[in-house]
Amino acid sequence: MGSATSGVRQSGQEKASEMTDPEIEAYLKQRAYPEHVWRAGRQGLIERWRGFVDLVESGYPLHLEDYRNDLDLRALIARLGLQPEASEADRRFRSLLVFTQEPIWECENPDAFWIFGYPRNAGSDLLRDLEAEGVLG
Repeated sequence: MGSATSGVRQSGQEKASEMTDPEIEAYLKQRAYPEHVWRAGRQGLIERWRGFVDLVESGYPLHLEDYRNDLDLRALIARLGLQPEASEADRRFRSLLVFTQEPIWECENPDAFWIFGYPRNAGSDLLRDLEAEGVLG
């Protein structure tokens, strides 16, 4: 899914509930997100997160780099304040994780549960990558 956080603004969390869809699109454009991301806007971000969770539910077949890109997507959702729209997918995703003490990835959000775990049904590529990084015992 490609990184969803290139061009991240570090000055704080946006308030999407106060932002219109055109403002969200402008935010994404100004920060050099890929065209397919800013064109899809708010709804596209939520749909991509739901699609990622669907993939995890069926067995995550990809590598750690791909997994981290998808975690970047969730960080963007948090940055834009779209947590209420992601809550059902978050609940499903949380139930699929094997939680870790150390984060799998980085995120400026202190409530980023999604970076402290990996799918319990992860495929061999992700498990091999996690082992190589010392995440797995």
